[in-house]
Amino acid sequence: MVWHARLNLNYQVENQRCVARYDHSGPLRILQSLYPEGDSICHNVLVHPPGGLVGGDTLELHVKMGPGVHGLVTTPGATRFYRSDGPQAVQTTRLQLDEGARLEWLPLEALCYDACNAVNRLQLDLAPGAQCLGWDVTALGLPLANLPFVSGCLEQQLEIPGVWLERGRVSANDARLMDGPTGLAGHRCVATLFFASGTPWSRADKEALLDTARETLSAHSLASTAGVTSPNSRTLVLRVLAPTVEPAMQLLRAVRKGWRAHAWQLHGHDPRIWAM
Repeated sequence: MVWHARLNLNYQVENQRCVARYDHSGPLRILQSLYPEGDSICHNVLVHPPGGLVGGDTLELHVKMGPGVHGLVTTPGATRFYRSDGPQAVQTTRLQLDEGARLEWLPLEALCYDACNAVNRLQLDLAPGAQCLGWDVTALGLPLANLPFVSGCLEQQLEIPGVWLERGRVSANDARLMDGPTGLAGHRCVATLFFASGTPWSRADKEALLDTARETLSAHSLASTAGVTSPNSRTLVLRVLAPTVEPAMQLLRAVRKGWRAHAWQLHGHDPRIWAM
């Protein structure tokens, strides 16, 4: 069976509380809104009951953040791109933030099973003063289960139109990319943490955020395969290569806490579902 799912998630301030409203078609929805940090920050868990995508499946997600709201979206588990006999499985996400809005986009990893044919696209549209702190984590195969990624492909795209674009294609049969020293060098987890702003960062804030990330990196086991940079005046990017998901996710969570504290003066509150 092929699944086509769509969800529109909208955040607004109502009676001095950030609330989430949504409509959907197909098996894609959110769970109950949670407020572990108070009424001003709404936490939501995005759920896809089938648990993964096969060839021909499509997931479309549109998150709309109203002026001045703060939302956090995560998932209860990995997104799985399963084996395909040919058709692509496509996940498309658009994050649209109005003036002064904040969004933390923190889904768990995407797992690319052997012989998958996957497309994963993320687009951010940021009004002046809006900020989005998020990540994208991809695992190629399941090496700990002795299920390596030896065939198939993933097309990946992260974009802020007119500001930042990263696009790539990972093919399992590309030995130079998968195992070469200028490619993934045998690593099977690729992770990106980004902090994007609708207004250019001040030089002082940018340098402080970069220093915060570098301090965390210097003490981490992945220091030799991770780096942080600012490709333009509105975007900070941390990139990580790791053998498996766990150490990469640990690093991203630590840097997220530091960035959240510096930029927003907020503790690095982890979503409750991560502890389950």
